[in-house]
Amino acid sequence: MDKRTFLKNLMGVSLASTPFFKEIQKLSDHYSWQSPLEFAQNEDFWAKIRKDYLLKPEYVNLENGYYCMLPQPTLERYLQRIRDVNYQASYYMRTVQWDNKANSAAALANLAHCNSNELIITRNTTESLDTVIQGYPWKRGDEAVMSNQDYGAMLNMFKQVKDRQGIVLKAIDVPMDPSRDEVIVEAYRKAITPKTRLLMVCHMINITGHVLPIRKICDMAHSLGVEVMVDGAHAFAHIDFNMKELDCDYYGTSLHKWLSVPLGAGFLYVKKDKIDQIWPLMAEGKTDPGAIKRLNHTGTHPVATDLTIMDAIEYHQMIGIQRKEARLRYLQNYWVDKVRGIDNIVINTPTDSDRSCAIANVGIKNMKPRDMSKELLDEHNIWTVAIDGAGVHGCRITPNVYTTTEELDKFVNALKAMA
Repeated sequence: MDKRTFLKNLMGVSLASTPFFKEIQKLSDHYSWQSPLEFAQNEDFWAKIRKDYLLKPEYVNLENGYYCMLPQPTLERYLQRIRDVNYQASYYMRTVQWDNKANSAAALANLAHCNSNELIITRNTTESLDTVIQGYPWKRGDEAVMSNQDYGAMLNMFKQVKDRQGIVLKAIDVPMDPSRDEVIVEAYRKAITPKTRLLMVCHMINITGHVLPIRKICDMAHSLGVEVMVDGAHAFAHIDFNMKELDCDYYGTSLHKWLSVPLGAGFLYVKKDKIDQIWPLMAEGKTDPGAIKRLNHTGTHPVATDLTIMDAIEYHQMIGIQRKEARLRYLQNYWVDKVRGIDNIVINTPTDSDRSCAIANVGIKNMKPRDMSKELLDEHNIWTVAIDGAGVHGCRITPNVYTTTEELDKFVNALKAMA
């Protein structure tokens, strides 16, 4: 079997040819006249999507932010990928693994609206952004700006670089409920000095769901000669955006969250003219100038996951990012609107619905988040995660495309009882 034939056989038949996809496409075409907002409330369509997920009956899962489970068609394809790679063993690894990984990276670049020579597949957001933080050409006394609401793994890497290379860290608090974008932009601007080299910002803050105005922050930072690194762990395949229009210098995300790729996949975007200045996390052999491959030496890794990225993208595109975003925002607003303003209930997510999507955070006054999450599970069979730090005290609530309004009604009733 020649290499091209083997590659074609391994990639397999498109998921679009399966009966389920054809049924979904037929239903989608039937409602093609609906706007994304109208489609978000089309329970016939979303009930069909729900049937594609194997859900535990013991609890309502409102903690999809850590890891969004795979729908069954993607899962079955993933299992077949594992079998195929295992069957071919070293033959696969020595012939087409890099071609396949390049194909998956190109598909991700297309989805993110960037060039394929600016994107590499990593294991997760932490690996992506830590590659930039530790590999940046720091000089003693250089400054980096971030927020106290940023993810701990990246903050820890900044602290390690501070201890090792003598840089200065400046952390701000992101305004919880800003009246306009400029309030957030100004909070970051005030922390910048002539010594600032790099600014880290979340596209979507993981503990509150707050979507930040990335392009405005980038424009401000660039005008002051500062590069911008974006933590997009929760934004990619969750909200509709264009990487080029963001105009950030670096962007990292995890694919096991809102794209529902198997655990162990993420990507790092690096603007073309920034690639050569970053030292790789692990050494690569000599490469051409500007080759992003130099940042992607990982050794032997689970290549079946690389293949399944293509299947997850296909499933994601079957729904459509605009419809998906609209549905996720609708679900969040559905429950938040029912409890916002109730005594003893605290919403730790912006009031403006355009500043968040699926993720929101809710607390009960005088109740520790860990006790709240425990009571939700033990007394109401609702699975969440407690957040208690960086000025945020409550439970993070993350529904997914399979979540029903009936499940959210159950959650709302639980909150009212607890409050």
